Amino acid sequence: MKKTGVGKAASRRTDLFLETSRRKYPPQDWTGPIDADVQDDLEIEPAHAQSDAVKAFRKTALSVGFPSNGLTLRGWVYKPAGDGPFPAIVWNHGAEKYPSARPELGLFCTQHGYALFVPVRHGHHPSPGEYFGDTIQDYIGSGEDRVSIQRKVVALAEESNEDVVAALNWLKKQTYINADAIAVGGVAYGGLQSLLAAERGLNLRACIAFSPGAMSWGNREIRQRTIEAVQRSKMPVFLLQAQNDYTLGPSDVLGPMIREKGGANQAKVYAAFGTTHAEGAIGFACWEEGIKIWGSDVLDFLKATGMGGS
Repeated sequence: MKKTGVGKAASRRTDLFLETSRRKYPPQDWTGPIDADVQDDLEIEPAHAQSDAVKAFRKTALSVGFPSNGLTLRGWVYKPAGDGPFPAIVWNHGAEKYPSARPELGLFCTQHGYALFVPVRHGHHPSPGEYFGDTIQDYIGSGEDRVSIQRKVVALAEESNEDVVAALNWLKKQTYINADAIAVGGVAYGGLQSLLAAERGLNLRACIAFSPGAMSWGNREIRQRTIEAVQRSKMPVFLLQAQNDYTLGPSDVLGPMIREKGGANQAKVYAAFGTTHAEGAIGFACWEEGIKIWGSDVLDFLKATGMGGS
C-alpha cells in the first residue's frame, strides 16, 4: 500500500482541499455539534419498519458492560453460531442520545462470519455520563465565540474516542473474538469516530466510514480533523455516501486522498437512498434496504484487508 505522509507535500494538498471545501461548502450559521436544521434528524432516526427476521434476531444480542474512564459503559454484541474466535466489527453510533442496537447490521455481519459489537459511548443511553450535546449547549450558553465552540466540538470528539479505544480493548479480551481481525465502522459522527480510531492504529485491520462528519461539514475544525485522520490512518479506509446525504463534502474532499493511498483504500458515492438527507445518511448505512446495496462491496473490502469472514 502506498504511504501518505503529512510533510510539506501533504500540507499543500491539505490547504488545497480546505480551500476547495470553503468554496463549495461555506461555513453555515452553526454553533453546535450539528447544524440547527438537522438537529431533529440526528436525534430521532426516521421511522422505519424492521423485518420480522431482524426483530427476532435482536433478541439474540448480548447486553454487555465495559470499563472506560471510571465508568461502566454498555453495548451489544452479536455473534455467529459456534465458539469462534470470530473476526469482528465495532460499530460506532452517531451523535444521537439514544442509539439503536443495530440488529440489521448484526444480522448481516453474523451471516457472513463476523461478530458485531455496538458500544455505547458515555452520555448516550444506556451508558452513564454527560451527553456531549448537553455539554456543547452549555458551552454555547457561556458566550464563547464560534471558533472556540467549533474547537470544543473537536475536543469532545477526541474525548469520546477514548470510549472507542476502551471498547476495543474489552473486545480483544473476549475468547470468542479474533483480536487480530477487528475493523471499525460507523455513520456520521460514528464515521468520524471510526476515522479517529483508524488514525491511532490500535491493531485494527480496516475502517468503514459512512458519511463521516457530513452533518457537521460546516465546521471547519471538523473538516480539518477528518483530513488529518485520513492522512494519518494506519489501515485501509472505505468511505461510503449516498447521493442524497446531508452533503457530499466528505467524498469530495476526503475521497481523493483515500484513493491516492492505493491498495484496498476506496471511496464511493452511491445513488440516492430514500427521499431525505437522514435516509441518505443513517438509513443507507443501517437499514436492511441500504445494506443490500453496499453489502457486497464492504465484504470484498474486508476480505482484501485480511479480515476473513465466510
